[in-house]
Amino acid sequence: MVLRTFGWSFGVTAAGLVFAAYFWGWTGFAVVAILSILEISLSFDNAVVNAGILRKMNAFWQKIFLTIGIMIAVFGMRLVFPVVIVAVSAEMGPIEAVRLAMKDPTRYEQLVTNAHPSIAAFGGMFLLMIFLNFIFDEREHKWLGWIERPLSKLGSINGLSVCVALIILLTTATTLATTAHQYGGVHVDKTSTVLLSGIAGLITYLIVGGLSGHFEDKLEEEEEREHEAEEAAKRSGKQPTALGVAGKAAFFLFLYLEVLDASFSFDGVIGAFAITNQIFWMALGLGIGAMYVRSLTVYLVRQGTLDDYVFLEHGAHYAIGALAAILLITIKWEIHEVITGLIGVSLIALSFWSSVRHNRAVVSHGGGGEGNSPAKSQVTSGV
Repeated sequence: MVLRTFGWSFGVTAAGLVFAAYFWGWTGFAVVAILSILEISLSFDNAVVNAGILRKMNAFWQKIFLTIGIMIAVFGMRLVFPVVIVAVSAEMGPIEAVRLAMKDPTRYEQLVTNAHPSIAAFGGMFLLMIFLNFIFDEREHKWLGWIERPLSKLGSINGLSVCVALIILLTTATTLATTAHQYGGVHVDKTSTVLLSGIAGLITYLIVGGLSGHFEDKLEEEEEREHEAEEAAKRSGKQPTALGVAGKAAFFLFLYLEVLDASFSFDGVIGAFAITNQIFWMALGLGIGAMYVRSLTVYLVRQGTLDDYVFLEHGAHYAIGALAAILLITIKWEIHEVITGLIGVSLIALSFWSSVRHNRAVVSHGGGGEGNSPAKSQVTSGV
């Protein structure tokens, strides 16, 4: 079962790492491996949410999501999107950006480094909003209760996440951006660039979150109609269908899943800029990670159960918060990419271990403890 589901992912991983080591040496190998792990870690809850929605759909729409959907996720968001970010930031065409990266990597590195303040501000604000909306949300399970309990109470204040994000952006622009790091160790004033890029990142998050909310509302409406139809069938003595959601409902589910997946891939793609500016390393590492997200989604659907480690989502979002902070700090100071990657991986590992201890405690108390059994705990996207 595991080999059949993850076989393609294992094959892509082996080929990708060998390719990285052959062409870019052990540094490229290490960075691609870290990006792969980071993408898998940040997208674990994405796979869980996808599986929970995907199992409601009929076989046809499941195949659509797992074929067309993965093409959009891997080739669209992980390969094309980084090229677009670099091209826009460096003010050149996408083809020219790729050609420059291949023929004149030194000049390409200079352009990307000089554009880093705008990339960091855009990505930092997008990631920061994901983290803030998670930390201000009231949740059944709390990993670091001494932090999460008071902040979840403050979350009832409308617009608090946006307000905090704007304060952080203003502080960053008036402090770090006044002496932004540029190629060759030069420092220049990038205050206006950081402000505009940060606001663009905030707007992008609000648009993606708004679309997700719109499709989620559509999904709830369709589920309510489906429930009413089932009740009517029972009253009339007919057996309600169990074929899975199809038609318009499945189409809305598909759209919702694509917007949701795009919002999750934003944090992976944008967060990758905190680790490396090498576009080919980024595309290869994120592509490998995206394959595992797809395989994990398929595995959860085929198993018919969602193995729930209740604090993994917390670890992923704390990793997102750490990446947001690192991106904003790197506007002025350089931080080694290995340190950045290890911070995220360490947070995921700690949250996983906390989840294992929690599950053991629940078992030792005969299924009691905080909330229901671990397998029934609600997992949300945080977007």
